[in-house]
Amino acid sequence: MPPFRFDFPSPILPYPAVTRAFGCIFLVAVTASASLYHIALPVRDRNPSWQPQDTNLWCREYEIQGMPRDTDALVHVHDIHFAVIALPDGSLLRVDSNLIGQFPSTADHWTETRLGARTLSGLSYLLSSKGIGSSESSQVVAMTSFPPPTDVGDLYALSRDRTFRSFTPSGAVSYSTTLPAVPPGKLVTLDPGSTQASTKPSVLLPPDPQKLIRAFPGPTTNTLCVLVFIPTESSSTSGGFFHLFSSAGTALRPLVTFEAPKTTGHAHLADFIVQDATLYTLWDKEGQSMVQEIELAFDESSMAEQQWQTAYYPSEIELAPAYLDELLLAAGSLTDKFFEAIMRPGMFSPLTLQIAIDQYTDSCRSLPGPAPPQLLAAYTNVAEQIAAVVGCTVRLTRDPHTGAAQHTKYWNALKRDWEGFIARCREVERSARWPLAIGLGGEKDGVLVIERERVATLVPGDFALQLHKDLERESEINSQYELLDLIWKLREKLGPRTMRKLEDQLVMMLQQELSFAFADVVSDSAARMHYRDYVDEGLESWVTMRLSAIRNVDAGIRAIMDSIGGYDQTIVKPEQTEPDLAESRPPVPAVSAWRRASIASYVTASVEARYELALSLAGLLYYLADDLHTWDPTLLGEILVVFRGAAMLRYITRQPAGDIVSPSLLADGAGNDDDVVLRMRNMHVSARRYGFKPTFSLVHRLLAQDSSPVYELPQAAHVFLDATGLLQSVIPSHATKLEVQVCETLRLLGYHEVAREMLSWLPRTPGVTYVQGRLWLEEGRLDDAATVMECLAGSFGSRGALSDEDSEALAAVLPGAELFGTEFDCYLHTAGLFKTASDTLHEVSFTQLAISAAPPGTDTASLWHGVIRGLTDLGLYEDAYASLVSTPYEKLKRECISQLIYRMCEEDAVKRLMSFNFAGLADEVEDALAFKVRNADPRIRPFYSRILYTWYISRGDYRNAALTMYQRARKLGALIGDLSDFVSLTELQLEAYVVGMNALALIDQKNAWIVLPVTGETEHEPRKRRKLSRNVPENRYSAGKRDAEIVHLSDMQYEYTLLSARLELIGRDPTLLSAGGLTLSPPSIIMRLAQNNLFSVAMATARCLKEDMTDLFGHLTRQCLRLARNPDAVVAEDTSDWLLTDKVSSWPGTPTDRGWRFLRQALERHDGSETDFRYSKVTLETILEYDRASPPPPWLVHTLETQHPEYLIRTCLRYDNLDSALDHVLALMRRSDARLAQELPKTSAATWLPYTLIDQVLLAADSQEDLSSRGKVLQKELRSEITSRIKRVQKFSQAAR
Repeated sequence: MPPFRFDFPSPILPYPAVTRAFGCIFLVAVTASASLYHIALPVRDRNPSWQPQDTNLWCREYEIQGMPRDTDALVHVHDIHFAVIALPDGSLLRVDSNLIGQFPSTADHWTETRLGARTLSGLSYLLSSKGIGSSESSQVVAMTSFPPPTDVGDLYALSRDRTFRSFTPSGAVSYSTTLPAVPPGKLVTLDPGSTQASTKPSVLLPPDPQKLIRAFPGPTTNTLCVLVFIPTESSSTSGGFFHLFSSAGTALRPLVTFEAPKTTGHAHLADFIVQDATLYTLWDKEGQSMVQEIELAFDESSMAEQQWQTAYYPSEIELAPAYLDELLLAAGSLTDKFFEAIMRPGMFSPLTLQIAIDQYTDSCRSLPGPAPPQLLAAYTNVAEQIAAVVGCTVRLTRDPHTGAAQHTKYWNALKRDWEGFIARCREVERSARWPLAIGLGGEKDGVLVIERERVATLVPGDFALQLHKDLERESEINSQYELLDLIWKLREKLGPRTMRKLEDQLVMMLQQELSFAFADVVSDSAARMHYRDYVDEGLESWVTMRLSAIRNVDAGIRAIMDSIGGYDQTIVKPEQTEPDLAESRPPVPAVSAWRRASIASYVTASVEARYELALSLAGLLYYLADDLHTWDPTLLGEILVVFRGAAMLRYITRQPAGDIVSPSLLADGAGNDDDVVLRMRNMHVSARRYGFKPTFSLVHRLLAQDSSPVYELPQAAHVFLDATGLLQSVIPSHATKLEVQVCETLRLLGYHEVAREMLSWLPRTPGVTYVQGRLWLEEGRLDDAATVMECLAGSFGSRGALSDEDSEALAAVLPGAELFGTEFDCYLHTAGLFKTASDTLHEVSFTQLAISAAPPGTDTASLWHGVIRGLTDLGLYEDAYASLVSTPYEKLKRECISQLIYRMCEEDAVKRLMSFNFAGLADEVEDALAFKVRNADPRIRPFYSRILYTWYISRGDYRNAALTMYQRARKLGALIGDLSDFVSLTELQLEAYVVGMNALALIDQKNAWIVLPVTGETEHEPRKRRKLSRNVPENRYSAGKRDAEIVHLSDMQYEYTLLSARLELIGRDPTLLSAGGLTLSPPSIIMRLAQNNLFSVAMATARCLKEDMTDLFGHLTRQCLRLARNPDAVVAEDTSDWLLTDKVSSWPGTPTDRGWRFLRQALERHDGSETDFRYSKVTLETILEYDRASPPPPWLVHTLETQHPEYLIRTCLRYDNLDSALDHVLALMRRSDARLAQELPKTSAATWLPYTLIDQVLLAADSQEDLSSRGKVLQKELRSEITSRIKRVQKFSQAAR
């Protein structure tokens, strides 16, 4: 059952009682505050079926009226209905329930009766409450009654003056007598050196409550017996004596008086019981529990013949300073050694360690100065706290003169600190092992000893324990073990330090591969430790003499080995029989945790004894190292292998099992859902189901895996030892099946360090190698595991040459408990192991080995797939590509090629991808990349469109490369939904357009186009695109046909330019995004660029988009005019940045000069015959509109005079500039006359002039009343020129005739 904790308001008086009735476990206790508590715990199937919130009253309290408060009293609980309280004044108060034989339902059915008010007839003694209370001698120190179920309701009490009384159920005294202080007819033997006053038998017994009376059934049916113990703790020969009383009818009569054995001198009797006429006594002997038993006889003569039997704990190692010094002889860390010693199972209880570390922490915090951080941290368990806290206050100091680190002082201080903590643990543990009670645990459990923090059971010791006990106590042993007595004394004479060195040499020797003869190996080891230096001449002579007296040394050695590795003759190993399938066997009942703990403790004690014997026997080999060449090698090997097995078992028994984590609330099943809800309801979320977690040894954990039906000790312990097989080996060079299975079990349970240590003892057989490989695999030593597993594969198949023993051991740890048929199966299994360990590298390696070793006809498609996938995951792309092209499965190639491509793209290995040829698989590569181009987000790496573009470019397919980038640009454009991402997406889109145009430019310009499938998305785009040329076949609507869109290079350029202009505009004015900037028409975009004074960008955009720039040049002209009129104001505005470019700002002159120069160069670049000089015309008109009086720039006038003189003249007329019109007409006629003078006109058109326009100019001049003087002069010159020209033309006409 799980432990329960109850908090009482005041201390509990001795002694509370726990009993079972009505399907419940009852706890009856009386507190110092005069309250009787009655607690009922319903139990079903050894589990509590009780809830604290149950409607039934599970805890009842009755306030005792006749008992004073805050008093020390003795309580005896007979059963759940009856309790007696011995008050300090000597009176007895009986508390009874009125519902005898029924479940107590309320707290009101209790009555109180004061005992001793009257006596039976014939008795002169009358118990008076006043008389008793007036003297300390009448204080009751012990009470008892017959244990239930019984009809006898008598009560027996013993007071301090050794007065023994019997009370009837009615409260009368039926018997009373005063018992002697010493055994009748004997005197107390005084201690040497003690005064007579200090050793005089005490008149009164100690006032503390004691267990000095027991009632039990007599030898006959109607006989009842009472056994009373009178202590004589001042005696050096005995701890006290017993009085046995028997009932004859209703009266008691004394039968026998017998004394406790001599070994109980100065011991304290803690408790005793009688079972089947056998008396079991529990003694506190110098802080240790000691159990004595004797058969009771009911007459003096027979009782005198009975002999006491004594039971002790097996010898245990004490962490005394001397033993701690021995631990430091071996190599290793001081902290690790001391920590391992205190954490050994059974060394200290968990509560002891907790109390000790708390005391240590408090003492460290009391030191002056800031506390180390280790003292302030929180830890998950006691072990972690001890490892971190102990020694944290020790600091490495430096010599004040030299500055050298004082390591010696540091290690000495650290050692003293650990020794102080261990001494603190020992001090606490002494009180923890204080014996409390002795009881019976049932038919199988026998006698139980209850200590403050331990529970022990009384069991017979096996032969190894008995032999070890006799050797330690120097008892006489059988002559058969004369050699054992010799080597044990040799060990004692050599001393613990020498034996520690010898032990280290043995361990080091046996953990290595024994490649030489055993005699040579032992001799070399003895020489290394200089064994003979520790043996003086006297010891050597004594040992030689004793050895010569032994007739048969070999027989003595074999007898010792039989005692180490054998069983008692009374212990029979269960026979292994074939299972009967027709007969169904009942399941083996699960062994309780208590019983497993008992078996584990017994195994630990037995193994420790066997190891001590084996070490002593191995010490004989070192003593006789020079003579071992004459020994039988088989016998020598058996000695070494027996020590190996004992050492391995001893290592296991010293290992803790760690924290056994109880199942979580939600993992226990649906039943725990209610528990979770209940805790949440009460806000007890952090409450744990188990308040106390005992610590277990590793043996306890291994026993939990055993399904042996053997329950009794020592049989169960021997069955476990036999199951390990560690004591059954005969050859050191072999590892048996059971030994390998033990290592495998430890590995499976997760005790990797223990399994590694166990494997270090065993030879490297195939079974051991397999377990070692599995262990390294789980520890992360993957390369080492791969090495041994690859070597192991040679053990299978036709080339394998395993012995029967190795085959059996290896098969026992393989899956299915059978060997692999071929190397192929081994490689597959190993690859699966590495796959489970997530080690892809070695998984691929062993899969490749499996492919190479595959039998003919084996389908290895899955293996090839695993290799390609694994190499791809590892980034070994060249190897993955080689495997891909090497696999004979075409379907697998098509399946794996996309995985390889995608992984290489994701890992930015595009350059390596492009280096692969992919012969015969190019279409699959393109399909895989095209799929990602269509479906992957073009904003997220890897950019599959760029990768596919690179693929096409590297193979000279420029058209598909351009198509890929054009599709990327369109896809990016479709993603422009969030205005915040417009700039970044547009830049990516522009990049895609540029790259696509470059690729398409590499094609013959006659065929510089791409074909783009027309989809629903293309036809219904959110933005209006320029309508592109399409190929619309007649069978467009036929099944399986799709419309296609043909995109030329100029179309790409158009889209790029338009998008670039929009980006430029939005970069200048982000508010355009929300104002429909994405839907602006090209003319609007050009004009907005001009309005933003981006004249160069606007002109380039208009030129590419083939849009009219009339408005653009008009705006530019107006800017120049404003600059000419007020240059300082215009320069101060932010609209003059077009004059601040590197090129324009480098021109000489004023800002006005640079502005007109910019306009002139723009007209020279973008205006010409293809535009019919309309931009120059609009420039002139803009100037004249702005200010008719100001003359246009000469270069502009010259251009128009040369190219469009008529337009220039008409414009001057339109704006009433007659002087300029007359001037331009004269210039026109003179140029024409100059041509006529140079060339003879061949046609009449050569002499043509706009005479109508000239007439209009003359008419306008004639009609102008205020014509200027210059105008008049020009008018006269014009008329003169006209007359001269007419004459000249007439001459040409006559000459032509």
